[in-house]
Amino acid sequence: MHLHFVVHESFEAPGAYETWAASRGHTVGYSRVYLDELLPVSLDGLDMLVVMGGPQSPATTLAECPHFDSKTEQALIARAVAAGKAVVGVCLGSQLMGEALGAPCEHSPEKEIGKFPIMLTAAGLANDKFAPFGPTLEVGHWHSDMPGLTPDAVVIATSAGCPRQIIEYGKLAYGFQCHMELTPEVVELLIAASEAEFPTLTAYRFVQQPDALRRNDYTEMNEKLFVFLDKLVAEYEARA
Repeated sequence: MHLHFVVHESFEAPGAYETWAASRGHTVGYSRVYLDELLPVSLDGLDMLVVMGGPQSPATTLAECPHFDSKTEQALIARAVAAGKAVVGVCLGSQLMGEALGAPCEHSPEKEIGKFPIMLTAAGLANDKFAPFGPTLEVGHWHSDMPGLTPDAVVIATSAGCPRQIIEYGKLAYGFQCHMELTPEVVELLIAASEAEFPTLTAYRFVQQPDALRRNDYTEMNEKLFVFLDKLVAEYEARA
């Protein structure tokens, strides 16, 4: 398997996705757009596209952020889905996936930063890729928006603060509003990037401050993410 990561900012790192890929012997490539690295032109040799998060939104323009080309990324996602590649969008990546497939991004009812439970829907519990998560699973969050829903989209998981935490857009295409890839190292990068914002967030119900973020154990959610990815790869290979 060859994975390609689209990374929007250094502090929105792939984290546990990279750990999983290395442990399975998969090869990886990158479009670190914050370093002006180009998006892939061809999908040849690419098996899985993983589009990471960022402080941007799908509506962010090139004038506002010259290294983020929302429309071109959406076109890449749409081509990858149509070509039968495995595609995973994380946070901003999930919102871009929805937009690419015709479903506009929306604001989440609540801002969420920290580790809080998601609840699997009946469809999620019936889905072989997600049943091992169990009815509830504590996962990472760092967002204010959520992906849109296409007519065929299936909500796999929700949370108390957001009704769209994991979305199935197709049997090989998934949007994760939540951050199951967080590791202590990635959390430190995010804290550093958001340091000035935390004092303004004390009134939010689902926002943890840096000390609490550092105390969280992210191991179980990383392991559950690996289970999902293994099953996604198995389905991709069965369809190849």
